[in-house]
Amino acid sequence: MPFERIWLNGELVHAPDVSGLAVVLRPAGSPFAHSRDLRVAHGLQGAGFATLLINLLTTYEEARDPDARFNVPQMANRVVAVLDWIGHQPPLAGLGIGLIASDTASGAAIRAGGKAGDRVAAIVCRAGRPDLAGLTPLNTLAVPLRMVVGSDDPHAGMIRQACDHLRSAHDWHVLAGVSEEFREAGAIERFGELAAAWLRDRLPPPGPVEQRIHAPAFGAEGQSEGPADQSAEPHPL
Repeated sequence: MPFERIWLNGELVHAPDVSGLAVVLRPAGSPFAHSRDLRVAHGLQGAGFATLLINLLTTYEEARDPDARFNVPQMANRVVAVLDWIGHQPPLAGLGIGLIASDTASGAAIRAGGKAGDRVAAIVCRAGRPDLAGLTPLNTLAVPLRMVVGSDDPHAGMIRQACDHLRSAHDWHVLAGVSEEFREAGAIERFGELAAAWLRDRLPPPGPVEQRIHAPAFGAEGQSEGPADQSAEPHPL
């Protein structure tokens, strides 16, 4: 997927009868395989959503600068570019869009949600750093947001303080016995269930099925390689 002078790497999975599109944002450039974000995407596919798993950094940026993932304004601009790309894909026409984020991508999702107007219908954050969005984006966000944190997350208080500035519809879920990394057994699956429920409640009904029959797939560095996987079923790791 092109953005200015770089390519963002993504993986699109969709089917004609999906309920909406979940864009899973990664503040990384590393491969998707075995990542928790990929497991979240699989869960959302199983719940009936198309998914676009997208790296907001390139592999070069991630390797060169360990702090690149903290450049939240830059990542937010890339999220908006992703939304622009989605708007030009006929197979995705008529699908409500939700953003799923974690780590510093939580801040990027909030900033992008404020810039995207009505193109984003819901946001779900897996803890992370919503504070990095900035006070004004938090105060002015109009997109409904669900925050899911672990009871053992040492940053839960800071996350809560950031969410207290939200004026949009939002809620707060705490998963007992779960750390900030969500590595505990069943934690990612539970997050996926909460994310799917929020999208199901907040995304508008999809448009005509005929618009969503074929779509380009992503190859290395976002190059189109022909018809996409038409199944929304999760792929094995």
